[in-house]
Amino acid sequence: MENKKPLILITNDDGYQAKGIEALIDSVKDLGDIIVVAPDGPRSGMSSAITSLQPLRVYLISESQNIKVYATTGTPVDCVKLGISELAERRPDIVLSGVNHGSNAAVAVLYSGTMGAAIEGAVFKIPSIGFSLLDHSHNADFTYSKKNIHSITKQVLEDGLPSGTCLNVNIPKGDDIKGIRVCRQTSGQWVNEFMQSKDGADKDIYWLTGNFENDEPSDEMTDEWALANRYVSVVPVKVDMTNHDLIASIKFWEAIL
Repeated sequence: MENKKPLILITNDDGYQAKGIEALIDSVKDLGDIIVVAPDGPRSGMSSAITSLQPLRVYLISESQNIKVYATTGTPVDCVKLGISELAERRPDIVLSGVNHGSNAAVAVLYSGTMGAAIEGAVFKIPSIGFSLLDHSHNADFTYSKKNIHSITKQVLEDGLPSGTCLNVNIPKGDDIKGIRVCRQTSGQWVNEFMQSKDGADKDIYWLTGNFENDEPSDEMTDEWALANRYVSVVPVKVDMTNHDLIASIKFWEAIL
């Protein structure tokens, strides 16, 4: 008889041993069969990077009941590509990425390896979700995020998503979450991004740091507002980055350039 259970492909950018990916697996293990293809170590900030100049290695870490876990030497996007094209016995019904240790709200979606993997799932026209918890701690408590992860994943499995669209889901830490807000990405930018220091040879080095400058802190339609007010933020993200509204207004360029 044909297997009717959904196949869930899980990855992350913190590595297969991260506490967040363990929480993600635990949150959705009753919803289907699971194949995990995750980096063999931290790959934060990889965005949609792929490995092209060296071969990828894949290691089977464990296999028990309905969960199979692989580690790879690649990026989060490599993991999705390998999972879909090489390692899964059938096409996944959904791609889940995370749970990331730390926020991926606002413009962080552009840098995030967690969201790079979710976007890659959308490139393959598979419903995909990136999950993040607003806690950078290695030992972050994911207990209270699991209910929201489960319910959002279940809803997407039932309803699907438009082709080329994934979800960026950020979850406040703690147990006093008010609910879920479907919203848009906040406009803003990172400032004071580097801290200068010296190495052992007294040469200049720079550490990535900084803080996010919110252009619209009072706008209740944004993900940063939702998170600041104790809501889970759900932002639909499109693979198509075309500014469709601008096409008509610059169409005259075709005649003068």
